[in-house]
Amino acid sequence: MIDTKLDFSGLLDISQDLEVLSKAESRDVLRQATRAGAAVFRDEVAAKAPRLTGKLARNVVVLSHRNRNGTASAGVHIRGTNPRTGNSDNTMKASNKNNAFYWRFVEMGTSKMPAHPFVRPAYSAKEGEATDVAFAKMNEAIDKVLSK
Repeated sequence: MIDTKLDFSGLLDISQDLEVLSKAESRDVLRQATRAGAAVFRDEVAAKAPRLTGKLARNVVVLSHRNRNGTASAGVHIRGTNPRTGNSDNTMKASNKNNAFYWRFVEMGTSKMPAHPFVRPAYSAKEGEATDVAFAKMNEAIDKVLSK
């Protein structure tokens, strides 16, 4: 699993604008921005996913996480995996169209199958674009709220 966090703390102008916003509005702005950045990764992961049946690409989704400390986070999730542990979701049947638990075997390979990475290359290819999209969405939302 890729565990990387983008740091927006160096942007004084955006943080000052966020201070102007109410807490609820700033939380919404952060949530929208993180989801927009994660959507860039989702689209790239789905595009790079191997397509035998298309099940793997269809099950790449964006999940937002609720944080009580005022931060927002969103990430790419492949259905069929328990988001809390990262392991296979044992409550899902293999025939379920939303169960693509096997993604990790494709990504990392097994003793009988070579790796065909698609998540890591997607992340590497779109890291800068996702950051730009998140910043743009944040600025757009701030401008919209401040223009009211």
